[in-house]
Amino acid sequence: MALEILSPAGSYEALTAAIRAGADAVYFGAGDFNARRNAKNFTDEELTQAFRDCRLRGVKTYVTVNTLVTDRELPRLKPLLARLSALGADALIVQDLGVLRMVRALAPDLPLHGSTQMSVHSLEGVLAAQKLGLSRVVLARELPLAEIRHICAHSPIEIEIFCHGALCMSYSGQCYLSSVIGGRSGNRGLCAQPCRLPYAFFGEGMRHPLSLKDLTYAQYLRDIEEAGVACVKIEGRMKRPEYVALVTRAFKNAAVSGEAPLNAEMSKLRAVFSRDGFTDGYLTDRKGNDMFGVRSEADAREGRTVLREGREIYEGEGERPTVGIDFRFTARRGEPITLIADDGCGNEFTATALPPEEAHTRATSRDDIESGLLKTGGTVFFPRSIHVELEDGLRIASGAVNALRRRVLEGVEARRVQPPTRREGHWEPGLRRLAPAEPPRYIFSFRKMEQVTPALLEREPAFVYLPAEEAHRHLELTRMLDMLPIDITFVGKDGERAALLDRLAALYDAGVRDAVCGNIGHAMLLRGTGFALRGDFGLNVMNAQTLKELKMLGFESATLSFELTLPQIRDLSSNMPTELFAYGRLPLMLTENCVIKTRSGQCACGGAPAQLTDRTGRSFTVLPEPGHRNTVYNAEKLWLADKLSDLKGLGLSYLRLSFTTENARECEQAAACYLDGKGQPPERVTRGLYYRGVE
Repeated sequence: MALEILSPAGSYEALTAAIRAGADAVYFGAGDFNARRNAKNFTDEELTQAFRDCRLRGVKTYVTVNTLVTDRELPRLKPLLARLSALGADALIVQDLGVLRMVRALAPDLPLHGSTQMSVHSLEGVLAAQKLGLSRVVLARELPLAEIRHICAHSPIEIEIFCHGALCMSYSGQCYLSSVIGGRSGNRGLCAQPCRLPYAFFGEGMRHPLSLKDLTYAQYLRDIEEAGVACVKIEGRMKRPEYVALVTRAFKNAAVSGEAPLNAEMSKLRAVFSRDGFTDGYLTDRKGNDMFGVRSEADAREGRTVLREGREIYEGEGERPTVGIDFRFTARRGEPITLIADDGCGNEFTATALPPEEAHTRATSRDDIESGLLKTGGTVFFPRSIHVELEDGLRIASGAVNALRRRVLEGVEARRVQPPTRREGHWEPGLRRLAPAEPPRYIFSFRKMEQVTPALLEREPAFVYLPAEEAHRHLELTRMLDMLPIDITFVGKDGERAALLDRLAALYDAGVRDAVCGNIGHAMLLRGTGFALRGDFGLNVMNAQTLKELKMLGFESATLSFELTLPQIRDLSSNMPTELFAYGRLPLMLTENCVIKTRSGQCACGGAPAQLTDRTGRSFTVLPEPGHRNTVYNAEKLWLADKLSDLKGLGLSYLRLSFTTENARECEQAAACYLDGKGQPPERVTRGLYYRGVE
């Protein structure tokens, strides 16, 4: 199967541009539940017409319903999902597991694709996606070609990757920077892109240490196709139609020819939009400083020179016929003339005319009939084959042939634009479960073993969380600790699988029985290991339906999203124990590209925390993670010790105190504030989003 070129359609003009430029499929948003809510998107009338136009031309339509949704919003989403299925969307792109559950119930025949916001980065993640009912998944952008090839070779479902466009510094779905500092959630479709702003780092002054160049894999399409990827996706639902036209045509030509674009074509791609050029660092596994760049005024000036060419593609050029038709024409004495048109996709139409007359002068020839059938101009059709069965000595008027041709093409068109027949299902949120009557217990989460003290353990926390590498590094101490879940870092790529499983086996032998997991792939990774699965914040739990899906995957508890407000948490009916961040620096970004090494030139995995300082003077802590990654933490610590009464009656089983940069004494003092009501808060604190919420 040929590599599918998937283009963005943030407006109807962009949809036209994508089709005219040769896109095999398009993706666009509908309603308020898509990750580009600020894109123009489509009106109701345009949406209906978009499906008709695309079906007629054989262009697949994938609709983005890829934001996180609260319990109160789910009923409002219900009619939109039913309508998209009835209109004939070829698939929905989803992030929220609760939305996924709704679609399966409401529209059981509608295919589902996993958004890159699901952070699937391993074969286990793909297997979990299949178990959830997805037929395709968009892999995280951070994967090198070797790992993509491994996943494709063993995947039971289709694999899609991004091939061109903007790169986020954080793994998609794992960034909360825009939410926490500005109340605009990337997971809710309103990211304000604070990663593109300047920050001071390592005494360099204000630079752009979080702004990556746009990616492009145009020169690697043959390798990508040979790796087994089904679809390559162009980013850009906020981009102009001219951008969509130029990029789509470049990638379509490269895919058809099997050759990398020429330098002149790459120059056009850079001119229409780039951030100081492009990067292929993730695909080629060459991370580092060369991957970073910003959009300059020079870039913008260069772009203006090629916009006219892009506009010509979708405005100036006539539409090229793209749908092949097989004609079968039959004319015999005494029988009606018959013309059958078949598009090869099961859409066949037959038209008839009065029997032919005897020729008194010149008889009609096969060439005459073929000439009439070749006149498909002005339609999306072109004659793929023409079979003429014509008895000698007959006369057939050219007008009759033209009329038959128009009728069969109109008939085929009418059948092509019809949406598929699909079952209509039923979904209801289900009975509300009663919240636990007992007050929530505490969980202590540490980064380092030296933060764990006898005084803290005497507090009898429900659980103690410690990173897997740290617990393994202090295996003898781990054996002495009771009820110690290990915290598996969100990323565990396939290349790191064997080492991780070895550590987990040693920890299990040491008595550890629980694993805190921030990705659906961990459910598959840990099957048969004996560990109880506890969901971390990276699973983005915003509604009760997501909890039901996690339980199906084997999770026994889950951490609720810290993008929820307290009333939204109260709405959430839990089918398993739930926990909530109540203290500490909130994790705002998980980066594959080590910020510290990129700027300092040295690995800092064992060093002191680094600081990113924004234009207002706020300093965000950057800490190393396994695999030479980073987590960027909030400048202020979450503080709710004086608001504990507000957390009662929310249905929570646990409150998490998350210790990151604190020393052992500071950990004890913070715990005392929560458990004893004694002590003072840190100098600078935040209430997080629990009271103000996000857009």
